[in-house]
Amino acid sequence: MAAFKLPKYAATLVMAVFTLYFLTPLWWLFVASGKKDGQVTDGHALLPDKFAIGENLSDLFRYHDGIFLRWMANSIAYTVGAAAIGTLLAGMCGYALAKYVFRGRELLFNIVLGGVLVPATALALPLFLMFSKVSLANTFWAVFLPSLVNPFGVYLGRIYAAASVPDELMEAARIDGSSEVRTFFTLSVRLMAPAFVTIFLFHFVAVWNNFMLPLIMLGNERLFPVTLGLYSWNTQVNQHPELRALVLVGAFVSLAPMVIAFLSLQRFWRSGLGAGSIK
Repeated sequence: MAAFKLPKYAATLVMAVFTLYFLTPLWWLFVASGKKDGQVTDGHALLPDKFAIGENLSDLFRYHDGIFLRWMANSIAYTVGAAAIGTLLAGMCGYALAKYVFRGRELLFNIVLGGVLVPATALALPLFLMFSKVSLANTFWAVFLPSLVNPFGVYLGRIYAAASVPDELMEAARIDGSSEVRTFFTLSVRLMAPAFVTIFLFHFVAVWNNFMLPLIMLGNERLFPVTLGLYSWNTQVNQHPELRALVLVGAFVSLAPMVIAFLSLQRFWRSGLGAGSIK
């Protein structure tokens, strides 16, 4: 029986519908962030009406001595640092679990898989108690250090290392006198580049959108990431109605780093880098 094939025009239509479905909320946020005083119910919900996004951006950056810019800088510091270091650690762990045979390897990997299944909210309170014991609660490190852990990244690293780094290539490097560390950084990292990019993006999005951990760990608003900062503004909308517009335009601006990260790193998603490296 011949396999069912979706006509090209039908596939294009399906993709167009889903693209519209995912982009409509972003467009609504853009339009709402340009409305004066956050009156999202005034005029058409999806058409700019008395568009004042420039004025709203100016108000956002000047409000409370520019605290929003401080929140954005905090989020960038938490996210870029944690995602970069966490990606390297996860890739190295996944590589070791895939390419080296040692006692307890499968047990260790199963523990990592168990870590994937544990929700972050369940760990937030124990982490707070631990950091309070060492006087690190309400500090930059209370959010940064837990964000380095990425069990799902270890899983992805192992799967990709097993598939993309040939054992024969590693053996040839050893014969040429290359150390294991040098082989990893000069050879394996290049072959695993798509995996590292994927891990980084997953980690970047997870840390950028992290809310529960900063909520529990931080009390000083100057340490807030942008997610927690906008939440704190949103809880004050009834007392300060002018914050409604700032929350909307702030939410729109906070999407920019993730968009930039995806657009700048998507070119590294290439497969088959190791094809033809061995016969």
